[in-house]
Amino acid sequence: MKLIVGLGNPGSQYERTRHNAGFWLIDRLARSAGAHLQNEPRYHGLAGRTTIAGESCWLLEPQTFMNLSGRSVAALANFYKIDPSDVIVANDELDLPAGTVKMKLGGGFAGHNGLRDITAQLGTRDFWRLRLGIGHPGDKSLVHSYVLNPPRPEEQSLIDESIDRALGVIDWIARGDYEAAMLRLHTKPR
Repeated sequence: MKLIVGLGNPGSQYERTRHNAGFWLIDRLARSAGAHLQNEPRYHGLAGRTTIAGESCWLLEPQTFMNLSGRSVAALANFYKIDPSDVIVANDELDLPAGTVKMKLGGGFAGHNGLRDITAQLGTRDFWRLRLGIGHPGDKSLVHSYVLNPPRPEEQSLIDESIDRALGVIDWIARGDYEAAMLRLHTKPR
């Protein structure tokens, strides 16, 4: 069983902000997979179970706010005994330009407090990350405001395209063929 998580902040005031790119991916995946996300207090989030490429998957949007995302992820993963290596976290990534999507196992946090808390709660960095580029404002002091504001229309189009590319490999991810998914995501089209 896989757990596919999208990171973001709950509430209408955050809905269109760059920090919610992970939620955007899960919302689109849930629609395409016919999954219904509902409030699951025991998992501190919106969750739904579905089948992707013949594999059972949980979809999760933590409702704990970004900095406490690990509480939600660990609650669901621990209850269903989902190994951290079968947890896939979609998150906004400042260090990638808008429109870029990268996938990797483990790694650092790059200042992302959601990833930091998930690592702390799971007790390992060895979970998969689907990193959705949102670009960087250019100065560290501008980051907080930047992630909590909506992208410009041209950036939104690029982020939507990166979500399309990520969803294009979701069958491989669900089957656990992470290397094929990474190869496809990281190979530039001709």
